[in-house]
Amino acid sequence: MRLPTPICFMSMSAPPPSAVLIAVLTLSIPALAENNVVPACVYTTMDSQPATPLHNYQGKVVYLDFWASWCGPCVESFPFMNQLHTDLHSQGLEVVAVNLDEDLADGQAFLAQHPPKFTVVADADQQCARQLALKAMPSTYLIDRKGIIRATHLGFRAGEAAEFRKTVEAVLKEAP
Repeated sequence: MRLPTPICFMSMSAPPPSAVLIAVLTLSIPALAENNVVPACVYTTMDSQPATPLHNYQGKVVYLDFWASWCGPCVESFPFMNQLHTDLHSQGLEVVAVNLDEDLADGQAFLAQHPPKFTVVADADQQCARQLALKAMPSTYLIDRKGIIRATHLGFRAGEAAEFRKTVEAVLKEAP
Protein backbone atom coordinates (compact mmCIF):
# COMPACT_ATOMS: atom_id res chain seq x y z
CA MET A 1 0.00 0.00 0.00
CA ARG A 2 1.40 3.43 -0.94
CA LEU A 3 1.30 6.19 1.64
CA PRO A 4 -1.13 8.93 0.62
CA THR A 5 0.52 12.24 -0.13
CA PRO A 6 0.45 14.52 2.94
CA ILE A 7 -1.28 17.85 2.75
CA CYS A 8 1.03 20.70 1.81
CA PHE A 9 0.68 23.60 4.25
CA MET A 10 0.60 27.10 2.80
CA SER A 11 0.85 25.90 -0.77
CA MET A 12 -0.11 28.14 -3.65
CA SER A 13 -0.95 25.07 -5.73
CA ALA A 14 -3.29 22.24 -4.92
CA PRO A 15 -1.76 18.96 -3.76
CA PRO A 16 -2.39 15.80 -5.74
CA PRO A 17 -5.84 14.22 -5.23
CA SER A 18 -4.40 11.51 -2.98
CA ALA A 19 -3.45 14.22 -0.45
CA VAL A 20 -7.06 14.56 0.61
CA LEU A 21 -6.96 11.01 1.93
CA ILE A 22 -4.22 11.73 4.44
CA ALA A 23 -6.54 13.61 6.81
CA VAL A 24 -8.84 10.61 7.08
CA LEU A 25 -6.11 7.98 7.23
CA THR A 26 -3.95 9.66 9.88
CA LEU A 27 -6.66 10.46 12.41
CA SER A 28 -6.15 7.14 14.17
CA ILE A 29 -2.37 6.94 13.64
CA PRO A 30 -0.44 9.07 16.13
CA ALA A 31 2.53 10.85 14.62
CA LEU A 32 5.85 10.05 16.20
CA ALA A 33 6.39 12.97 18.53
CA GLU A 34 9.02 14.47 20.78
CA ASN A 35 10.99 12.22 23.14
CA ASN A 36 10.81 9.21 20.82
CA VAL A 37 13.75 7.53 19.17
CA VAL A 38 13.79 8.16 15.44
CA PRO A 39 12.94 4.97 13.53
CA ALA A 40 15.63 3.07 11.66
CA CYS A 41 14.91 4.18 8.11
CA VAL A 42 16.49 2.99 4.89
CA TYR A 43 17.13 5.81 2.45
CA THR A 44 18.67 5.98 -0.99
CA THR A 45 20.47 8.77 -2.74
CA MET A 46 18.55 10.61 -5.44
CA ASP A 47 20.11 8.24 -7.98
CA SER A 48 18.87 5.15 -6.08
CA GLN A 49 22.16 4.21 -4.39
CA PRO A 50 22.29 3.31 -0.67
CA ALA A 51 22.50 6.43 1.51
CA THR A 52 24.12 6.96 4.89
CA PRO A 53 21.75 5.64 7.58
CA LEU A 54 20.53 8.13 10.18
CA HIS A 55 22.19 6.23 13.04
CA ASN A 56 25.55 7.19 11.49
CA TYR A 57 24.78 10.79 12.49
CA GLN A 58 24.68 9.90 16.20
CA GLY A 59 26.61 12.54 18.09
CA LYS A 60 25.27 15.24 15.77
CA VAL A 61 22.01 17.16 15.79
CA VAL A 62 19.91 16.27 12.74
CA TYR A 63 17.34 18.52 11.06
CA LEU A 64 15.32 15.85 9.20
CA ASP A 65 12.96 17.37 6.65
CA PHE A 66 10.47 15.50 4.43
CA TRP A 67 9.59 17.26 1.16
CA ALA A 68 8.22 16.75 -2.34
CA SER A 69 8.59 18.60 -5.63
CA TRP A 70 4.90 19.57 -5.80
CA CYS A 71 4.93 21.26 -2.37
CA GLY A 72 4.98 25.07 -2.55
CA PRO A 73 6.26 25.60 1.02
CA CYS A 74 9.07 23.14 0.29
CA VAL A 75 10.38 25.63 -2.28
CA GLU A 76 10.46 28.25 0.47
CA SER A 77 12.10 25.90 2.97
CA PHE A 78 15.18 25.10 0.85
CA PRO A 79 16.85 28.53 1.26
CA PHE A 80 16.16 28.30 5.00
CA MET A 81 17.77 24.84 5.19
CA ASN A 82 20.72 26.04 3.10
CA GLN A 83 21.23 28.89 5.58
CA LEU A 84 20.94 26.53 8.57
CA HIS A 85 23.57 24.28 7.04
CA THR A 86 25.89 27.20 6.27
CA ASP A 87 25.52 28.75 9.73
CA LEU A 88 25.37 25.69 11.99
CA HIS A 89 27.07 22.72 10.31
CA SER A 90 30.37 23.54 12.03
CA GLN A 91 28.54 23.33 15.39
CA GLY A 92 27.35 19.77 14.69
CA LEU A 93 24.14 20.22 12.69
CA GLU A 94 23.36 17.86 9.82
CA VAL A 95 20.49 18.89 7.56
CA VAL A 96 18.99 15.86 5.83
CA ALA A 97 16.12 16.41 3.40
CA VAL A 98 14.08 13.34 2.47
CA ASN A 99 12.33 13.36 -0.89
CA LEU A 100 8.96 11.59 -1.11
CA ASP A 101 8.23 11.96 -4.82
CA GLU A 102 7.01 8.72 -6.40
CA ASP A 103 9.10 9.57 -9.47
CA LEU A 104 12.65 10.55 -8.44
CA ALA A 105 12.99 12.52 -11.68
CA ASP A 106 10.49 15.04 -10.24
CA GLY A 107 12.68 15.47 -7.17
CA GLN A 108 15.81 15.75 -9.29
CA ALA A 109 14.21 18.49 -11.41
CA PHE A 110 13.26 20.35 -8.21
CA LEU A 111 16.85 20.10 -6.94
CA ALA A 112 18.19 21.45 -10.24
CA GLN A 113 16.09 24.60 -9.66
CA HIS A 114 16.72 24.78 -5.88
CA PRO A 115 20.27 23.48 -5.30
CA PRO A 116 20.85 22.21 -1.75
CA LYS A 117 24.02 22.70 0.28
CA PHE A 118 22.96 19.82 2.53
CA THR A 119 22.33 16.08 2.24
CA VAL A 120 19.32 14.98 0.18
CA VAL A 121 18.06 11.40 0.21
CA ALA A 122 14.93 9.59 -0.96
CA ASP A 123 12.40 7.47 0.91
CA ALA A 124 11.43 5.64 -2.27
CA ASP A 125 9.03 3.16 -0.68
CA GLN A 126 7.88 5.76 1.88
CA GLN A 127 8.66 3.35 4.72
CA CYS A 128 9.97 6.09 7.02
CA ALA A 129 7.13 8.44 6.13
CA ARG A 130 4.69 5.71 7.26
CA GLN A 131 6.61 5.10 10.49
CA LEU A 132 6.52 8.80 11.30
CA ALA A 133 2.85 9.10 10.19
CA LEU A 134 3.55 12.31 8.27
CA LYS A 135 0.65 14.75 8.28
CA ALA A 136 1.99 17.69 6.27
CA MET A 137 4.58 18.73 3.74
CA PRO A 138 7.13 19.66 4.63
CA SER A 139 7.43 17.85 7.96
CA THR A 140 10.52 18.46 10.05
CA TYR A 141 11.96 16.48 12.94
CA LEU A 142 14.78 17.80 15.10
CA ILE A 143 16.83 14.88 16.40
CA ASP A 144 19.33 15.37 19.21
CA ARG A 145 22.83 13.90 19.48
CA LYS A 146 21.42 10.74 21.14
CA GLY A 147 18.90 10.05 18.35
CA ILE A 148 15.87 11.35 20.25
CA ILE A 149 13.26 13.48 18.45
CA ARG A 150 13.26 16.75 20.35
CA ALA A 151 10.91 18.85 18.23
CA THR A 152 8.64 18.59 15.21
CA HIS A 153 7.28 21.16 12.82
CA LEU A 154 4.59 20.85 10.16
CA GLY A 155 4.57 23.05 7.07
CA PHE A 156 6.82 26.03 6.48
CA ARG A 157 6.19 29.66 7.34
CA ALA A 158 9.04 32.18 7.58
CA GLY A 159 8.08 33.49 11.03
CA GLU A 160 7.74 30.01 12.48
CA ALA A 161 11.01 28.97 10.85
CA ALA A 162 12.83 31.69 12.78
CA GLU A 163 11.39 30.30 16.02
CA PHE A 164 12.27 26.73 15.07
CA ARG A 165 15.84 27.87 14.36
CA LYS A 166 16.07 29.00 17.99
CA THR A 167 15.10 25.48 19.03
CA VAL A 168 17.79 24.04 16.75
CA GLU A 169 20.38 26.37 18.28
CA ALA A 170 19.31 25.44 21.81
CA VAL A 171 19.67 21.69 21.11
CA LEU A 172 23.08 22.31 19.53
CA LYS A 173 24.25 24.04 22.73
CA GLU A 174 23.42 21.00 24.88
CA ALA A 175 26.36 18.91 26.01
CA PRO A 176 26.95 15.86 23.84
